[in-house]
Amino acid sequence: MYAIVEIAGQQFKVAKDQKVFVHRLAGEEGDSITFDNVLLTANGEDVTVGAPAIEGAQVGAKISRHLKGDKVIVFKKKRRKGYRVKNGHRQYLTEIVIESITSSGAKPAKKAAAKKEVAAPKPESKKTTSKKGDDLKKIEGIGPKAAEALTNAGIDTFAKLAKAEPANIKEILVAASSRLAHLEPGTWPQQSQLAADGNWDELKVLQDKLDGGK
Repeated sequence: MYAIVEIAGQQFKVAKDQKVFVHRLAGEEGDSITFDNVLLTANGEDVTVGAPAIEGAQVGAKISRHLKGDKVIVFKKKRRKGYRVKNGHRQYLTEIVIESITSSGAKPAKKAAAKKEVAAPKPESKKTTSKKGDDLKKIEGIGPKAAEALTNAGIDTFAKLAKAEPANIKEILVAASSRLAHLEPGTWPQQSQLAADGNWDELKVLQDKLDGGK
């Protein structure tokens, strides 16, 4: 029986009692470890292929030793530039011995728990469907900064702005920024009422007569 398993980002074909050199693993010499990402198992003519991994399959192994691989020379050269750099590299490795290959029954409970965790956040989707505030910038005289100041003050819809007093609107603008002090919100409630009622044609006629909301 053999299996194809992913260990430390690499795929290996392994069988019982086989020694395998892999990238350095956490753990001490003599520790037993298991690998769950089994891509294929074969026992004679009985072959099981995962999609991508086989549910419940595991490969058990034991750490024999930690070591360094053979030195690899890395040489860089740039022609006619006088640039030459030579470096050596030795990869940190771990030698493991395959002790067992389990084709099924290892961890179905964890898989089911993961599915439940994915299904749990469904109530949060209701928040995304909640009604957003109106685009106050459709009111003549209201720019992005003024709209932000009104929204922060709780006036985020045409209906709320229509009920607000111009004097109170002015106080909100001045408190938000001195750069908004020049704005005149006298017609904003009237415009907002038309927008809230859906009378966009009347609003356009009114706005054509205005100059910056005045």
